[in-house]
Amino acid sequence: MRSIFPRICLLGVASLATACGSPARLPVSAETGVHPIIPRPRESVIPVIHVVTAKSWRDDATPVAAEGLTVRAFARGLDHPRWLYVLPNGDVLVAETNGPKRPDDGKGIKGFFFRFFQAKSGSGVPSPNRIVLLRDTDGDGIVDTRSVFLSGLYSPFGMALVGDALYVANSDGIVRFPYTPGVTNIVAPGVKLVDLPAGRINHHWTKNVIASPDGTKLYASVGSNSNAMENGYLHEQTRAAIWEIDRATGNHRVFATGLRNPVGLAWEPESHALWVAVNERDELGSDLVPDYITSVRDGGFYGWPFSYYGKHVDYRIEPQHPELIDRAIIPDYALGPHTASLGLTWSGAKALPPRFNNGMFVGQHGSWNRKPWSGYKVIFVPFANGKPRGQPIDVLTGFLKANGEAMGRPVGVAIDKEGALLVADDVGNTIWRVTRSPQR
Repeated sequence: MRSIFPRICLLGVASLATACGSPARLPVSAETGVHPIIPRPRESVIPVIHVVTAKSWRDDATPVAAEGLTVRAFARGLDHPRWLYVLPNGDVLVAETNGPKRPDDGKGIKGFFFRFFQAKSGSGVPSPNRIVLLRDTDGDGIVDTRSVFLSGLYSPFGMALVGDALYVANSDGIVRFPYTPGVTNIVAPGVKLVDLPAGRINHHWTKNVIASPDGTKLYASVGSNSNAMENGYLHEQTRAAIWEIDRATGNHRVFATGLRNPVGLAWEPESHALWVAVNERDELGSDLVPDYITSVRDGGFYGWPFSYYGKHVDYRIEPQHPELIDRAIIPDYALGPHTASLGLTWSGAKALPPRFNNGMFVGQHGSWNRKPWSGYKVIFVPFANGKPRGQPIDVLTGFLKANGEAMGRPVGVAIDKEGALLVADDVGNTIWRVTRSPQR
């Protein structure tokens, strides 16, 4: 009979790790908004580990929509859907994806426990490596046609259509495919426009892409290759950045830097500025560091890894670069610590109440490095005169139970052709559709 002693030891160490680390001293709201509180770091030998047990939704259960809103399943039974893109004819593209094999990422005991807890939280499944097309032919808000649109991809994530060309951000590069309106699948091979940083570590594997308003440029978000540069400077070249890419030639330059894990990208229509959702660093305690959304300046530096939220020095990083810290830009709007704020889209939501017409929707995948948990919801950040204003509004909650069970986890957000909000739920394998509640 095989000994169960190693398994008992594993569970014991996992329980010990989960029990370590101090709870937060500040509520998430204190570290949210235009002027967040940034407390002192609280490091520990074993960082805060507080991982949910993620499950799919039972039967016809749904998240909880805010007052005046209704949520229903747009499509169920998907395979780890993480990102969304709405085509001009109303078809919805869904990237069914997860991280590629990364043999040098997270080696040793730390990497072992990372994978253990990743599986617990629902993030350890293999990548389907495809994009699925969803179509609602009768306009009732429920998908009745679905097809595999593109397959054989490499951990695809971001998508952007410019004219008759569809650009897909694989984990290792941006690929161009020919697109004809109304088609339900593409069989033509893609042509790589530009390589993106990947390799055997590829710590933050998601690569997003958005086209400039005139269609001449693409902007790609590339996350860091570590939490806080523990893999060395050489592995961070041109990462933790947003790239600007010439769509015609593939020539590129680094547009902005110091962004630990930039994911969601959106254009703000009044200022015409590019905005990004950034997932900040871990292992400085439950209260640090708040994720954020911010407008992106050409040539701007946002702190990572040397400082956070402006000029707050991360003393773990050696050697320091005070000349860089001195010019670190303070982000526009904090979203609370460890919320894993990934999804981002501008509103203009015609199918929602007026209070959601002017601002950004943010998909918060949820924490593993905070007690109590944070995130696990979709929020709306109101804007005025091109800038965030006031506290966020909860749009979709109910993903997290008090006992630590997560019923699905929200990621990507998008506005469909009718002006409703779509939310990709990767653990729940569902796309949710949020609309205005019917009038009584």
